[in-house]
Amino acid sequence: MNISGKQLIGNQQSNRGEVVFFAFNPKTNEPLETTAFYEATDDEIAEAVELAERAFDVYRQKTDIERAIFLETIADEILNLGDVLIQTAMSETALPEPRLIGERGRTMGQLRLFAQLLRGGEWVNARIDRAQPDRQPLPKSDIRQMQMPLGVVAVFGASNFPLAFSTAGGDTVSALAAGCPVVFKAHPAHPSTCELVGQAILNAAEKTGMPNGVFSLLQGASNRVGQSLVMHPSVKAVGFTGSYRGGKAIFDLANSRPEPIPVYAEMGSTNPVFFLPRILKEKKAALAAGLAQSVTLGGGQFCTNPGVFVLQNNEDTEGVLAAIADNLSQLPAATLLTQGIKKAYVQGIVQQRETVGTAALTAFEGDFAQPHLLKTSVETTLQNPEILEEVFGPSTVGVVANDKEQILTFAKNLKGHLTATIHGTEEDLAEYSELIQILTTKVGRLVFNGFPTGVEVTAAMVHGGPFPATTVPLSTSVGTTAIYRFTRPVCFQDFPQSCLPDALKDSNPLGIGRWIDGVFGK
Repeated sequence: MNISGKQLIGNQQSNRGEVVFFAFNPKTNEPLETTAFYEATDDEIAEAVELAERAFDVYRQKTDIERAIFLETIADEILNLGDVLIQTAMSETALPEPRLIGERGRTMGQLRLFAQLLRGGEWVNARIDRAQPDRQPLPKSDIRQMQMPLGVVAVFGASNFPLAFSTAGGDTVSALAAGCPVVFKAHPAHPSTCELVGQAILNAAEKTGMPNGVFSLLQGASNRVGQSLVMHPSVKAVGFTGSYRGGKAIFDLANSRPEPIPVYAEMGSTNPVFFLPRILKEKKAALAAGLAQSVTLGGGQFCTNPGVFVLQNNEDTEGVLAAIADNLSQLPAATLLTQGIKKAYVQGIVQQRETVGTAALTAFEGDFAQPHLLKTSVETTLQNPEILEEVFGPSTVGVVANDKEQILTFAKNLKGHLTATIHGTEEDLAEYSELIQILTTKVGRLVFNGFPTGVEVTAAMVHGGPFPATTVPLSTSVGTTAIYRFTRPVCFQDFPQSCLPDALKDSNPLGIGRWIDGVFGK
């Protein structure tokens, strides 16, 4: 496939804008001048959304099987891109080939996982409460409920996962699975990669008979494109993965509309790790090495990067911190995804090191994304909570607590995070049972004796959490329950059988499990 640099508005390409931009090589900070990308105009944005709105009338009536085939065909088309996709993503992100091959597999896997969900049919959560015409003192109506799609969804690509959280990533696939057309805002750090996958989606749409406009892709390096997209009155929901600043701005913008809409923004976190005393004494070397590897995985550019860890002060504390620092110091500086991310990383580390009550345990030359370890105390973090804010990159903060009560106090004062991790023996867990209860109110996923980096795509996974990790703590952006971000329950009362959706008919033509008078079965 050739990269056009244009907007993909359904099955048409458009470059009516005058503003152009280029992707950059993260290693050299020089533009990749193979293709100039045209920034979408307001007219092009409106055209994409309005085309998607017309497509919604057709697409939402497609059967689950038809949408499943569409998703499976997208996976096939992505694979058909072959080495071109991987090499393009490497040039735009500096991520290594094995990482991107694995990420492509994850992207295809989640497309097929949602297709499997659709083929089962029970995701609609059909509920039937049958009429009781003879009930006294008043008869009871026949009431039936199921999940139905919201409408056009705007999706923003993430910088750190150019495939799995991008054009055909989790937000896009869950919206398409729900029956919602997608208008995708490509990330300007990897526009060619986005366009290649966008073309694959459009090829799949054509092959499977999906309506024109079920997917469109818009390019743009300025905030204007995203702002115009969010403010269009026909957009009914937004999916976003990125920084707190970007996600909160989109959230506030969406809530300023005459019709506010849900924004499912995953904004990252520092994902605290708690090392309890007994296991730390038993496995000091292994835990120090494991943490260092987790902190630096992918250049530290995972939203589940362990940016904070907590340990209790005792005779092992300084040895553990020294071992972590030694492991980090032996790892090379990372090439970060963009110069903007690198600049923010350097500024964040400098600010941490200048905070009273902290001590840097690794070297820092100031112009490289070196792995970094900062030591501080619970008292200092309570007085300077900004120390615990995410520094996106290969860094972590070690927080030393005087005793168990300080560990619990630290946990109680945490804001919302995506994950928290507990390393402990059975005796540790018995002694610190309160910690588990506290953390269930702070995070979306609790990890035991592992590390949080890496998010398995399964039906049970939760990739979310309380604010400020996300804007909607009731949802997840990974796993099949992500589909419910883009649906709403619709109730039918006393409708004739002929007018009901198949999922709610007495004859159950889909053969799915349903809740009937409060009992689940077929």
